[in-house]
Amino acid sequence: MARTKEFDPDAALQSALELFWRRGYEATSVADLVEHLGIGRASIYATFGNKHELYLKALDRYAEGRDAVLLAELSQPGDALPAVRAVVRRFAAEAVADDVRLKGCLVTNTAVELAPHETASARRVESSWDHFETLLHSALVRAQAQGELAEGRDPRALARMVLVLLQGVRVVGKASGDTARVRDAVEQALSLLE
Repeated sequence: MARTKEFDPDAALQSALELFWRRGYEATSVADLVEHLGIGRASIYATFGNKHELYLKALDRYAEGRDAVLLAELSQPGDALPAVRAVVRRFAAEAVADDVRLKGCLVTNTAVELAPHETASARRVESSWDHFETLLHSALVRAQAQGELAEGRDPRALARMVLVLLQGVRVVGKASGDTARVRDAVEQALSLLE
């Protein structure tokens, strides 16, 4: 007869996500996970696999939640360009807000910490960026069709510019929190959307 789990795997995954997000992959040991999740090492391995597999599951959960928010923001009815601007400004505000700044973005953190040398993480980062770029591109195509964005502008190139800008904003925000640097860069980039 199989034993029933004495913990909620969903809550444990969320708790692991928060720990990895705050500390990073390398700085989080299995002992840290055992202590933070309040479950035994054997239960972690039996439920989630090794530390790396748990990290990937946490990253997937983070990306799914973030993607749902972005989809809602960028696909709402009405003018599309104000929605794109609002997303860019939200990312910038979060990048320098003390409560979020120190954690940064888990996808960006993974891109910097693991993606250069770890294939599964790199694939997830690329997938997340591809999805974000697609959402931005769709919103900018809609903006162009509605006359908000000039006909001669390239929505794909603009979506890529915004994506790259926001990843840089996350890195700069986490490293320094220089509000003026982030604000000025964002406003200059947004002027390209006029």
